[in-house]
Amino acid sequence: MSGPANSWVPGMELRDDWLAQVREEIVDPDREIVDPHHHLWQRGGAVYELDQFRRDAGSGHRVVQSVYIECRSYYDTVTEERFRPVGETRAVAEMARQTAADPARISGIIAFADLRDPKLDAVLDAHLEAGQGLVKGVRQSGACDPEPDKLAIPGRGAPGLYADPDFRRGLARLGERGLTYDTWHYHHQADDFLDLARAAPGTTMILDHFGTPLGVGRFAGQRERIFAQWQRDMEALAKCPNVVAKLGGLAMPDNGWGWHRAERPPSSDEFATAQGPWYRHMIECFGPERCMFESNFPVDRTGISYPVLWNAFKKIAAGYDEVARDALFAGTARRVYRLPATSPPN
Repeated sequence: MSGPANSWVPGMELRDDWLAQVREEIVDPDREIVDPHHHLWQRGGAVYELDQFRRDAGSGHRVVQSVYIECRSYYDTVTEERFRPVGETRAVAEMARQTAADPARISGIIAFADLRDPKLDAVLDAHLEAGQGLVKGVRQSGACDPEPDKLAIPGRGAPGLYADPDFRRGLARLGERGLTYDTWHYHHQADDFLDLARAAPGTTMILDHFGTPLGVGRFAGQRERIFAQWQRDMEALAKCPNVVAKLGGLAMPDNGWGWHRAERPPSSDEFATAQGPWYRHMIECFGPERCMFESNFPVDRTGISYPVLWNAFKKIAAGYDEVARDALFAGTARRVYRLPATSPPN
């Protein structure tokens, strides 16, 4: 995620006392979980790094692996600009080594590279070397909105990125090299992403955060209208077999639920009731084998705690059979990101 547009910095305030107001027994505590989307950072004097993630991931659910997603942390500021993100990969690979004996060990890294770069292969080679076998793909987010000042987390995507011929060539190159592509964008960019998915059928593409349906600024008070159009957009996108969906990220401030401003955070029942229709629609469209639950921590930590969030996911998934739940909580993430089937502590 990029920096904020205002003085409230999402993900920076750990808000432990506020989150502690809602405590719950862990639902289905033996279920194996792969968390395929989290960040680590030091920003604005606030820290969310290994110790903080270990505490969240170890708070009751059986999280056995995780995937780190690029977030412009730990860049190498003294090297050529195109190679600066390799510093993030190098730093996180070292953290992964430190978590080798952790229950929630970092088992994959999604790095950043500019897919438009004519020297893309050299950058990818550098990431793969620095990642020590952990780099599974690249994220170059397309999130771009004409009113960034209305957003708590304005995207840094370049206008027209998805249609850029150089970008599309780079995207195809990822598939040729066996790497995945993650992206984050806003709901009003759905048609652009659909065109992109059709243009690169050989690359596995992971849609983060439901395509971020906005609920603030000019979209405030329009949830029902946006939901109806979003449903149609996801039905069309699901026809692209190379697209996989991450289910999470709807507790961000820009989704418009307002939980970060409430007197207390939501319970898992409140979360599942409010957002369950969005989750179930994605599962219906893509199937469990192309969906994976994600925490998006620490960003979604501004609205809900880790144990309550995963309780909500388990309640949303309760109506599906065991095969489907295995896919949603671990199997899809392992297959898509090529993680070890089992990874016992050393």
